[in-house]
Amino acid sequence: MDSYLVAILTVAGIYLILALALNLQFGLTGLINFGVVGFYGLGAYASGIATETFHAPFLAGLLAALIIGAIAGALVALLSLRLSGDFLAIVTLGFAETIRLVFNNEDWLTHGPSGFIIVTRPVIAGLSRTATSWMVLGVILLAALLVLLLMMRLADTPYGRVLRAVREDDLVPATLGKNIFMYRLQAFVLGSAIMAGTGSLYAHYVQTITPDNFTTPVAILVWMSVIVGGAGNMKGTVLGALAVVFIYEGTRFIGPWLTMLDAEQISALRFIIIGVALILMIRFRPEGLLPEAYQRPAEAASRITPSKG
Repeated sequence: MDSYLVAILTVAGIYLILALALNLQFGLTGLINFGVVGFYGLGAYASGIATETFHAPFLAGLLAALIIGAIAGALVALLSLRLSGDFLAIVTLGFAETIRLVFNNEDWLTHGPSGFIIVTRPVIAGLSRTATSWMVLGVILLAALLVLLLMMRLADTPYGRVLRAVREDDLVPATLGKNIFMYRLQAFVLGSAIMAGTGSLYAHYVQTITPDNFTTPVAILVWMSVIVGGAGNMKGTVLGALAVVFIYEGTRFIGPWLTMLDAEQISALRFIIIGVALILMIRFRPEGLLPEAYQRPAEAASRITPSKG
């Protein structure tokens, strides 16, 4: 049971970092990125290739993932950030699918569907299996804490206030002399680099990665973490990620009660439960479990009571 709890907390830490990166892009800046798994997978394979093909240490693999993620984010952003929200969503979704197809077909580089085996781990060599699991959990939770502190600090600075202004109405900061495109570019690149770095942590945790690890259901869970927690609220993202992961993992235990369903049907049912929970959340609490402290203009206007007379 202890090992299962450690595994759940490790996965929760990974989803938390991904959700924080997405919250920077979507929650603060208003950029719709449906290509989360593209950057996530790119970082995982970049780190794996660096450590296993070129025999680099883990930290070098992590650095390679961050750089590759930032470059990919910059290229996608330069091609699409001048588009409106819907078009940006389509471009990023296409990017994620393109990356997955590359992983699946370039056997000489990624080993294709058979999987890329990663031996290098972010731990001290020679530890027992239990000690290794706890140390990997510690590394991932430390990374999550650092990213959380960075995001909270960024959100409270004048820079974060400009990102919110860009999200609400980019014409206002533009009239004040702010370079809207550069702010969007910076937020998108930073978020993409963090997603790729998370891919590195994930790859060295599971030690075998395949293209199937980086599909749309992963992005759905990340998006749900942001929406459930409260878009724009970094503390809410922590709560949202924990809630989503524990709901998703907790539904594993419904199998023995539904003997009439096979494993594939139970897996689909788990996502149905997640989807229903998301619908209920959007219907009854669209601002999330922990709404953003910043008051949006539309919300502020709705609170103003017209004077009589």
